[in-house]
Amino acid sequence: MKKNKGFSLIELLIVVAIILVIAAIAIPSLLRARISANESSAVASLRTLNTAQITYSTSYPTIGFATTLGALAGVSCAPPGSSGACLIDTLLASGAKSGYSFTESGNLGTPNSTYQFRADPLTPNQTGVRYFCTFADATIRTGSTSLTTCNYAVSPLNE
Repeated sequence: MKKNKGFSLIELLIVVAIILVIAAIAIPSLLRARISANESSAVASLRTLNTAQITYSTSYPTIGFATTLGALAGVSCAPPGSSGACLIDTLLASGAKSGYSFTESGNLGTPNSTYQFRADPLTPNQTGVRYFCTFADATIRTGSTSLTTCNYAVSPLNE
């Protein structure tokens, strides 16, 4: 009689069950790591925007701070101008990057003497948990809900 070689159905089911248990443990950790990476990217982008605003207001003192993200970006940088200063990349200027949306508001005066940036998760609790903002003091601030007004009352980020 010839002996069959291979795995039995029970052995294959045990292997599949072990793989499913490992996946059930690993997937939540992967999702938390992705959220953390998106939040870190949002904070870095806000720091980039602060630096760009300071450079912009120094380069164009009669205008002050830029009023749009597009004015900080630009596609034709030979030479850069006040409507396209080429200080940030076009992805960030589009208003969405790494699971966060970026908006600018709060421009006042001539020249513009203040600004405010917000970074909100595109899909709360999936692409990010925290909300971030910054204004002319260049401190990144955070909250657990959308930050419609960014001022000294909003807690600074402690990282």
